Amino acid sequence: MIHPTEGRLRPRLYVSRELRNNGVVKYASEAPKGRAAEVAARSGMPVSASDEQHGTRNRVARSILDHGPSTAAELALRLELTQAAVRRHLDTLAADGVVEPREKRVYGARGRGRPAKVFALTDCGRDAFDQAYDKLAVDALRWIEQSAGGGEAGRAAVAAFARARLAVQAEGYRGAVEAADPGRRTQALAGALSADGYAATARSAPVGEQLCQHHCPVAHAAERYPQLCEAETEVFSQLLGTHVQRLATIAHGDGVCTTFIPKTASTEAAVTADPSTTKTTTASASTAGRNPE
Repeated sequence: MIHPTEGRLRPRLYVSRELRNNGVVKYASEAPKGRAAEVAARSGMPVSASDEQHGTRNRVARSILDHGPSTAAELALRLELTQAAVRRHLDTLAADGVVEPREKRVYGARGRGRPAKVFALTDCGRDAFDQAYDKLAVDALRWIEQSAGGGEAGRAAVAAFARARLAVQAEGYRGAVEAADPGRRTQALAGALSADGYAATARSAPVGEQLCQHHCPVAHAAERYPQLCEAETEVFSQLLGTHVQRLATIAHGDGVCTTFIPKTASTEAAVTADPSTTKTTTASASTAGRNPE
């Protein structure tokens, strides 16, 4: 699904599902270990220096989240570490885009010397902690549905919202699609989607092309409200100037959101079929957001 901020670069962080409730942040290199440090502690096995460094770095980031922008001295006092150790962790977190240094605000008369430097979480660093965006989106859509009276009227209201949302966002892709040659418009749309974080690709099919989105930022909301997928399919059709067919969606258990674009007279000479693709395209626009039978 289309999301205007999805293309933003994220730091190399991984939030363990086991630790969601307390918001502990884990580096990507730690993700496969799970609770390795805890198990090692209970069994008497030594914990590697790398694991210990990552764990302490997580504590530094968490302390800034809990207490707000902090100086190295304040962090050292709270975490019972030396200021030199804290500064090393802050340097690494800053290099990863998790924190950023700022000048500390001084209220009242400023003393002599330069003000202390504080470290604050960046937007990307804050996003690495547990968020509730999925629940917020579903709650908002449920409110729209219920406010319209529920039933068919409620579903229509959600669909109207989804179309309005996608129509605005699609304007960012229209220029790239319309500037491309007729035979390369699917590739242009895939490139525009990838720039927004969808990891989209376009590939040849026996009688057309397939637009594949390997990431869906609103998959949980779309699982409950397929109108989001249906509106996206309609926008793709409008942008490409042809009827398209949604074959699969991440929201309903598929690995990739796949949309089939049939070959037209204007693109037939430009699109080359991939002989290795044998999947038939029997889905219709009405199956958008649902697995093909």
